[in-house]
Amino acid sequence: MEHTKCLIIGSGPAGYTAAIYAGRANLQPIEYCGLQMGGQLTQTTIVENFPGYPEGVDANQMMLELRQQAERFGADIRDGIITKVDFSQRPYRITTDRGDELEADTVIIATGASAKYLGLADEQKYNGQGVSACATCDGFFYRKKVVAVVGGGDTACEEATYLAGLCSKVYMIVRKPFLRASDIMRRRVEENPKIEILYEHNTLGLYGDNGVEGAHLVHRKGEADEKRYDLPIDGFFLAIGHKPNTDIFRGQLDMDETGYLLTEGMTPRTNVPGVFAAGDCADPLYRQAIVAAGSGCKAALEAERYLNTL
Repeated sequence: MEHTKCLIIGSGPAGYTAAIYAGRANLQPIEYCGLQMGGQLTQTTIVENFPGYPEGVDANQMMLELRQQAERFGADIRDGIITKVDFSQRPYRITTDRGDELEADTVIIATGASAKYLGLADEQKYNGQGVSACATCDGFFYRKKVVAVVGGGDTACEEATYLAGLCSKVYMIVRKPFLRASDIMRRRVEENPKIEILYEHNTLGLYGDNGVEGAHLVHRKGEADEKRYDLPIDGFFLAIGHKPNTDIFRGQLDMDETGYLLTEGMTPRTNVPGVFAAGDCADPLYRQAIVAAGSGCKAALEAERYLNTL
């Protein structure tokens, strides 16, 4: 059975940064990329808020450069998905989707989190062309334009408030007759003159020849009271939550009710010694590439220190 000092699961900013640091520490890490090589960031187009790129950078190009940097320091980066883990004893045992088994002294989990979508075909059609799940990432491209935010919780209110500082108009599309958000967040959006809340609305689809130009909406006050109309917008932001990609760790690692991995204080240490969590799979709050990269650095440093105690 193949053995490694350090196994990294996931290939976003957290995973690649962990691989860079682990490689430079001569841990000869093995990294499995997972379903989406480069992570969720590759679903966007231009990244303008990652330090070091004054003119912005294509997201896929940035992730390719991070991968190449990790490989330069000896990281063995492989395609494939980890389907099973056994953290009951060390060395830890990991199984891939091809049936390969590995033993690892340390494991860095950087599997990320996936944004929840409505399930509309148009969401994929216009992905990167007006559809986004991150206002902080993409809001800058919609300055002085009209956008819509889907959702009625704290996240949706926070995204709408952020976008209102950039855009000329922000619609909130809320399927219920009320906001689920906390009182303070609700007041912020209700009192913001740039934000209009569309209660009891659902999105049926999107339209546009060169990206999103509007949304097909339905206003339902009851089964017999329904109005369908088109709302002209330039951008469509999903804010209905994220799902951390941590299902295979259930029962072995501590996580919250949503599935985010729990770590000790400000460290990436999980409840299992030698197993560390980095990036969005352990971060329900920030979900930014630069934060994920920093946590990947911390995870690799912790893995090196842990190995020195064995």
